[in-house]
Amino acid sequence: MVASNYPLLDIFWSILIFFGLFIWIYLIISIFADIFRSHDIGGFAKAMWVLFVLVIPLFGVLIYLIARGHGMAQRNVKQVQTEQRAMDEYVRQTAGGSPADELAKLAKLHEKGKISDEDFAKAKAKIIG
Repeated sequence: MVASNYPLLDIFWSILIFFGLFIWIYLIISIFADIFRSHDIGGFAKAMWVLFVLVIPLFGVLIYLIARGHGMAQRNVKQVQTEQRAMDEYVRQTAGGSPADELAKLAKLHEKGKISDEDFAKAKAKIIG
């Protein structure tokens, strides 16, 4: 009964509108995160960008992406790299210490004959590199 009042194209249109709304919300959140993450602009400029995006949303978002879109990608990559370095450092600390400690453990395994020369060289290159 409900399906007869709500044809198939209306369902597709509703899905398209929902998808567009979801993308719009994601874009707004990404832009606000980038505004506050950016260290190359001051507080007043950040406030102006926020007001511009809030007062004139479509035009503000478009202008922000044109003006600062490339930097937005660079700041995102920089943040990911910083987080990855922090995670790697944390894993090294919890897994057993410094690369020198790992090389010492690897040398002991090699001396005992537990690993072959090939495996020793590969693991050593991985630890050093």
